[in-house]
Amino acid sequence: MPELPEVETVRRGLSPVMEGQGIARARVNRPDLRWPFPPDLAARLTGARVLALRRRSKYLLADLSSGETLLVHGGSSGIGTTAIQIASQLGSRVMATAGSAEKCQACLDLGAERAVNYREEDFVAAAKEFGKGGVNVILDMVGGDYIEKNIKACAPDARIVNIAFLRGPKVEVNFMPLMLKRLTLTGSTLRSQSIERKGEIARELKKVVWPLIEAGRVKPVIHKVFRLNEAAQAHELMESNAHIGKIMLNIAG
Repeated sequence: MPELPEVETVRRGLSPVMEGQGIARARVNRPDLRWPFPPDLAARLTGARVLALRRRSKYLLADLSSGETLLVHGGSSGIGTTAIQIASQLGSRVMATAGSAEKCQACLDLGAERAVNYREEDFVAAAKEFGKGGVNVILDMVGGDYIEKNIKACAPDARIVNIAFLRGPKVEVNFMPLMLKRLTLTGSTLRSQSIERKGEIARELKKVVWPLIEAGRVKPVIHKVFRLNEAAQAHELMESNAHIGKIMLNIAG
């Protein structure tokens, strides 16, 4: 059994950046990874998983600037719905992909200018039209065959950030366009980073993203709330891919 850390104080709080993952009523965490527990937590929960969408890799949005174009794959997911809101609030033009007309409409309602149903439309062609030759930044959680398609969808000097590989991390890719268009292909994950770095991310997140949440300019998209003893049903819903936004567990219920 691993040695348990010494607990100095017991306080209620919100951990926007944690040392790992899990479901629990309480956990041991470092003070610099905890924020005071807001009284209207439900109205601010987006920040718990935004995880520095603006700041990590500068961060996941890769130094996205006002006026630039962003393509968000999985636009109706928890991260996708948050990325759309943050990027549009910060002055960027957003395009998103999703798997149904309902999910595409949700992306539009959140601030995307263009939403593509990837089951019916070629997102590469749509991205080239949207960005007048290609988009500046792509946030991708799909991987697989999307890796090469993303390269085709980019404008010169664009940035691609991979945060997951739902279609797999291994694929044969022609990287010559990456060179010719001077693209940056990178990735980001939180777990492997040091505790000190996670503390820095939490502070940056509080400074940049939290004010948008407090002002109501970025709001959580919560599909359904389950009681803690219904965690299995919550996971089944998540695996069905039928939800829009976040699925929450109420640990008090």
